Amino acid sequence: MSDDPFDLDGRVFDLVSSTASRVDPEAPTRFRYHEARGVVWGEYVGDTVAEGRFVGTRDGARLTVSFVHALVAGEAVVSGAATSRIEPGDGGLRLVEDFEVDGVPQVSVCAEVRSPG
Repeated sequence: MSDDPFDLDGRVFDLVSSTASRVDPEAPTRFRYHEARGVVWGEYVGDTVAEGRFVGTRDGARLTVSFVHALVAGEAVVSGAATSRIEPGDGGLRLVEDFEVDGVPQVSVCAEVRSPG
C-alpha cells in the first residue's frame, strides 16, 4: 500500500448495514478492492449477490464506481452507480455510501476486514 491513508489497493470490506435491505451478519457481501493511479476496480460476492464487479475512480476520500452484479435468487442482474466517502473506522476504513432507491434516500456502510482470509 502507498502512504495515502485512503489507498484501497488490497483492502477487503464487508457490508455491515444498509437502509435498503437486510444484511446477513453470518455471510455479508464482501468487496475486494484494487487501485492504481486513482483507478479503482474489484469484485464482490455474498449474501444476495452471486457475483459482482465494479470499476471507478477515487479522488481523496471520495469513491465513485459503476457496478453490475447477478443475484443469487433467479436470473436478475442489477447495475448502477454509487458514490461513497471513505472514513477512518474502528480498526480500519469505512465506506459510507449515500444513494437513492425509487427516490428514497438510503445509506449503506462497509467496514474494512483486517484479516480477510
